[in-house]
Amino acid sequence: MAQVSGAVQQAPEVVGGPPGRPPRGVMRALRDAGALLIRQREATVLVVDVLLIIYFGFISTTGRTAFFTKLNLITLTQLAAPIIILALGEVMLLICGEIDLSVGFIYQLSPFVMYFLITDYHVPGLLAILIALLTGVAIGWVNGFLTVTLGLPSFIATLGTAFVINGIVLTASGAEQQNVPPEVQGIGRWLGQFAWAEITWAIILTAIFHVLLTRTRWGLYTVAAGGNQLGAREAGVKVARIKYGNFMLSGFLGGFVGLQIAFQISIIDPTAGGFVPMFYAVAAAVIGGTAMLGGSGTIIGAFLGGVLIAVLQNGFSVIGISANPLNIFIGGAIILAMIANVQLTRLRERGRT
Repeated sequence: MAQVSGAVQQAPEVVGGPPGRPPRGVMRALRDAGALLIRQREATVLVVDVLLIIYFGFISTTGRTAFFTKLNLITLTQLAAPIIILALGEVMLLICGEIDLSVGFIYQLSPFVMYFLITDYHVPGLLAILIALLTGVAIGWVNGFLTVTLGLPSFIATLGTAFVINGIVLTASGAEQQNVPPEVQGIGRWLGQFAWAEITWAIILTAIFHVLLTRTRWGLYTVAAGGNQLGAREAGVKVARIKYGNFMLSGFLGGFVGLQIAFQISIIDPTAGGFVPMFYAVAAAVIGGTAMLGGSGTIIGAFLGGVLIAVLQNGFSVIGISANPLNIFIGGAIILAMIANVQLTRLRERGRT
């Protein structure tokens, strides 16, 4: 046996700290918790969300009396839910290296498909809703065909389909609003008319897509297709099928949100949707930690990013800031959130090296 000095034999058994001090103190636990938080992609946007809610709900004099009222919370969730749901599809596409600019116009089209099927062709309400959703899926397939099979950049392909869809809606509707048919009012209560229906669906779909991305082969192959397309193909991943599928998921979600908004306001509006909700959805995805160049992303981050944009919209309205400069604040907040995200990503990478 190796011989050691008497001083060593008498040393405390606890290694890593002075004698008599516990190995893990409060400061160590807080430091570890902070390090764990920094390693999470969603950390930045979560912190920003919390700070904004604290400001609008507790610090602002006007916000203190209005932000946490039931009516305002319902308004807040109705702003957040469409952004979140559209962002889920954009996350899946961005991860595999694509984007869908047409999703806001699928949102515009689907309620009119339902309306004309019911009023002109007397299709039962539930079947009309299903066909409207499948229309979004079909447009997603077309976007996949243009991008994957014909080789067009998804930015250009989906921009083109966006304008085509918009022209179809304006032509078919005569650019006039229509009332939601009474045949689907009952179903509509569960999709978007009840006060908390939209955010409930947003939470359910977020949970489903989180599992899809993190716990299934589809999610693994989506990440592989965006991270290293050639390597994914050589490993046996059917990249074309993955991209087609994610375009179709995005189209489905666009149609679903369009129906929700129509049921919420009981009006089918030919000017609803468009590029604004799509760009908000992409912003929510990117703010939440999804890489624009593909290969990585997070569904929970997209949810938090959607909440951030909705809190900004709602909070500035509550405290009485004019709508004119609102986009300045939203754009500035997006830029600041992205700067913080980039800096934290660099810290995480340094921690790995």
